[in-house]
Amino acid sequence: MDIKIEPSWKARLQPEFEKPYFENLIRFVKEEYATQTVYPPGSKIFTAFDACPFDNVKVVLLGQDPYHGPGQAHGLAFSVNEGVTSPPSLVNIFKEIKSDLGKPVPKSGYLMRWAEQGVLLLNATLTVRANTPGSHQKKGWEEFTDAAIRAVSDEKEHVVFMLWGAYAQKKGAIIDAGKHLVLKAAHPSPFAADKGFFGCKHFSQANAYLAEQGLKEIEW
Repeated sequence: MDIKIEPSWKARLQPEFEKPYFENLIRFVKEEYATQTVYPPGSKIFTAFDACPFDNVKVVLLGQDPYHGPGQAHGLAFSVNEGVTSPPSLVNIFKEIKSDLGKPVPKSGYLMRWAEQGVLLLNATLTVRANTPGSHQKKGWEEFTDAAIRAVSDEKEHVVFMLWGAYAQKKGAIIDAGKHLVLKAAHPSPFAADKGFFGCKHFSQANAYLAEQGLKEIEW
């Protein structure tokens, strides 16, 4: 199956494209796009990979589902399109960055600037039906994104993994914590941020670790 995805990722994920689960997944996704309102737009499904080639990955930030409201999702976890109001979780992420690093809260919730610096903003599930969170879970996306995480864990060293909330932490069980920095905290959603996300200082910890490895820090 010929999937349009950034070449360095394609080289590593091609075996997944040939597996029965992926063929079933693509069949399901095509049917959903043909009959329902689905986010992100079809051309943006693999934006996380296209914007952050494998060799560039320095940080992996795991999300769960794309945003399910109009005009929000564009293929990067936690990010929204320019001109779209930042959702509550993203507002809380910016609050923590301000507290941790002293940076002002940006007007835009468009996080392409992070991806271009080597932050893989990866949702576990890459598509979702409008206004129906979780609607495309357990259809095969999780197996595919596990393969991507495993490739980073196995082939690279000194990557920072940010795992926020129980879902991301469970998914992150396949990461080799012996050669990467795995940071865990509560999810930044309004329901959980006060339970350990605020004050986690993941952004300064990530930059300190990257600097120790002689890598350029992320401009969060």
